[in-house]
Amino acid sequence: MQSLSTFPETDRLAQFAEGLADVTDAMAMTYFRKPLEIEAKDDDSPVTQADRAIEAEMRRQITQAFPTHGILGEEQGSARLESSHIWVIDPIDGTKSFLSGMPTFGTLIACLSDGTPELGVISIPPTGERWTGQRGQRTTLNGTPCQTSGKTALADAILYTTSPDNFDATGLAQFETLSEKAAMRRFGGDCYGYGLLASGHVDLLFEMNLHPYDYMALIPVVEGAGGVITDWDGEPLTLASDGKIIAAASAPLHAEALAALRATASSH
Repeated sequence: MQSLSTFPETDRLAQFAEGLADVTDAMAMTYFRKPLEIEAKDDDSPVTQADRAIEAEMRRQITQAFPTHGILGEEQGSARLESSHIWVIDPIDGTKSFLSGMPTFGTLIACLSDGTPELGVISIPPTGERWTGQRGQRTTLNGTPCQTSGKTALADAILYTTSPDNFDATGLAQFETLSEKAAMRRFGGDCYGYGLLASGHVDLLFEMNLHPYDYMALIPVVEGAGGVITDWDGEPLTLASDGKIIAAASAPLHAEALAALRATASSH
């Protein structure tokens, strides 16, 4: 077997991320649907001992394998963010689903090179589904290439958001605008929805109040499957983005959705 250190850089990162996801999947399942200690963070979002234990192990393994790389995680802050390579991790994306027994939570792993996400992994432990995106390559689901539906019209699109509770009044009005024009709307999923977008089951996702650890891993997955993911102004997502995310199965669908948002904004 070829050693990890001899792979081309992006392949080496991907190999490491896959191995890391194997570990985090197994850890998450030892906690899933078991009694958990639930605490409220400063923003009132829940956190459990599972989130903390999994992130601690992720950080340990990243630091051991890449001691000069930076890390940005949900539960334990940041380290070495001046590094050219930064790992952006979320041990359990969808903690509310996780602690209520819903099998739609996931682990998110991204690696940025000079601010650009080179690699993204969405791993869903209960279902065994794992989407892997590498910049410039086709996204895979469990090793098999996948692609978006390619739908181009908002009237044909299945629209998802995690929860209407995540929107402020303006955001909710924007979501209602898209809902009125879309074929169907559904709620839930967290990162799972973006994997479903990459596999052609969901066509449009619309969210706000996300953090870099919520969205960085999604970018290579969505783009490598033929989709488009930006902020609500159509700008590329960065570590400094405002957390307003729109992802679409195709460029024309993305453009139509943005036009609908702009029309709503200008009428208010």
